[in-house]
Amino acid sequence: MPRPGLTAASITEAAAALVDEIGFEQLSMGLLAERLGVRTPSLYKHVTSQADLAHRIAVLSMQEFADTIRDAIQGRAGSDALAAGSQAMRRWVLDHPGRYAAGNAAGATGPDDPLVPAVERVLASWAAMVRGYELGPGQEIHALRMLRSVLHGFATVEAAGGFRIDADVDDSFTWMINFIDQGLRAIAAAR
Repeated sequence: MPRPGLTAASITEAAAALVDEIGFEQLSMGLLAERLGVRTPSLYKHVTSQADLAHRIAVLSMQEFADTIRDAIQGRAGSDALAAGSQAMRRWVLDHPGRYAAGNAAGATGPDDPLVPAVERVLASWAAMVRGYELGPGQEIHALRMLRSVLHGFATVEAAGGFRIDADVDDSFTWMINFIDQGLRAIAAAR
């Protein structure tokens, strides 16, 4: 019989909080059960496996991530949207490194997988960040790939404590966003 109060959603939320603390790769059903004060078999009444749980964390993660970027850029365009969305992404990755890792590790299991619309929402938020630059359709995909790669790289290196040179990391991030802004403006002007 399922334990009162435990649901797939509550288990997923608890697992997401746990991976933010210990790292996505360290997740185990045993650790989660201990955190929830239940025996491990109780979890399997709500999630089918650790892989199922990891996928549920990824879906939750991408939904939260999309909301964060969307909320940050709402009502903004161009460099304002780029700066606000980039800062929101950076902060979210620093606050939720385990969730972010789960989202990046997951793959869709098919067209009806809830991960598909969650990832599409993230992509739509990034697209909104660059829309104000009025890039051509062929250029937007390149801009999105560049933006994801650069922001992902910066945020994950920072989250791992990889910036050890004695210089302000916030200044470096602002410099990087200004550099991207100038590049996107130059590409748009050359059209």
